[in-house]
Amino acid sequence: MKVKVNLKNAYAPSENIVARDIQGELIIVPITSGIGDFEDEIFTLNKTGRLIWDRMNGKRSLKDIAEELSAEFESSAGEIKKDVLGLAQELLKRRMLIESK
Repeated sequence: MKVKVNLKNAYAPSENIVARDIQGELIIVPITSGIGDFEDEIFTLNKTGRLIWDRMNGKRSLKDIAEELSAEFESSAGEIKKDVLGLAQELLKRRMLIESK
C-alpha cells in the first residue's frame, strides 16, 4: 500500500494499537487484525522514534514537530524533517498512525 505523508498535516496513533514502554523502548502492538503486516506485527521505536511519536498527538503538524526537535537538538533541520517524515510514512503504511481531520 502506497501512502504519502504531508508535512502540513497532523497525525495521531490509531485506536487499533497499544503502545507500551518496555526497558526504554516503545513497543507498538496491533490489537486489530490487519494492522501492521504478517511478518512483523510488533513495531519498536528507539529513543529518536519515541521523541517523534510522543509529539504525534493529532494537533501538531509534522512540520511543527520537526521544527520543535530541530530547536531542541543539535542536528540539521533537513535531517530531522527526513526522520519525522520517514517514521510517519512507515507508521501510516502499517495503519498504526492516522491522519487527523
